[in-house]
Amino acid sequence: MLRLVLSLAALVVFVLLVVGAWRGWQHRAQRQAVVTGAFPPAPGDPGAAQLGPTTGLYVGSTIAGDWQDRVTVGDIGFRATGALTLHADGVLLARDGASSIWIPRPALVGLRTDAKLAGKVTARGGLLVFRWRVGDVVVDTGFRGDGREHYPSWLAALPGPNTEGTNTEGPNTEGPNTKNPADETKEPDA
Repeated sequence: MLRLVLSLAALVVFVLLVVGAWRGWQHRAQRQAVVTGAFPPAPGDPGAAQLGPTTGLYVGSTIAGDWQDRVTVGDIGFRATGALTLHADGVLLARDGASSIWIPRPALVGLRTDAKLAGKVTARGGLLVFRWRVGDVVVDTGFRGDGREHYPSWLAALPGPNTEGTNTEGPNTEGPNTKNPADETKEPDA
């Protein structure tokens, strides 16, 4: 009888933890949706691919400046395999089993290689990280290619500020360090 009671108690604790995590995820998504608004929809026909497809894993998106502050709006917070292609008007990340992510060229702030994003840590320079504007917020979107041999082509194809990550490598990483405007308005603690 004691085993049954302890087993039920453990089950109840487990269910409460799962429900708490799910509710926390939902509340975070609601808070972020107010700030970011809706992510731009992928166009039906983005045009001819200028680069790619580069296959790999979408690791997630975070609020720029905090590699662990995962964006959970809609299904943006879910990792998925997919393919990355560059088009004249933007970058398309077609994810398997999830909605595609469209990064319009005018919204793109920078591109870099990095070792960590959204709770994913890789070898030095293992991630391509696109920094772009969604509404009034700057977001980092990370992609781990099946191989790194395509990363220099991506860095060369998207001119502009290619910023350095924590562990950055590649030929086009010089440029101004782009920061989230929200970070610049915070007052330091006294």
